[in-house]
Amino acid sequence: MTDCLFCRIVRREIPATVVDEDAQCLAFRDIAPQAPVHILVIPKAHTASLDAVEDPAGVVGAMARMAQRVARAEGIAGTGYRTVINTGADGGQTVGHLHLHLLGGRDLAWPPG
Repeated sequence: MTDCLFCRIVRREIPATVVDEDAQCLAFRDIAPQAPVHILVIPKAHTASLDAVEDPAGVVGAMARMAQRVARAEGIAGTGYRTVINTGADGGQTVGHLHLHLLGGRDLAWPPG
């Protein structure tokens, strides 16, 4: 998809503060952070949402591995962090490209709201 915001970030057409990258995924800082550490992990290949994933173990597994690596690099692995994948409008998904939110650096209340 050529006009997708996150696809444009992957192609470096829109600037982002990239914190990690591998062959499958890209991680960058959220522009409207909800915690001291708020990083988005996305697959480089466009996928609209978790519902559209044909191989969840592969794609989500790659995203989870990157989130774990980034959490360690950001120093939040020892104190705790949250990962969230919003799916669909009612689930809070606002960008039509699968993404995982990595949040940490403060006490995260439950329920999230």
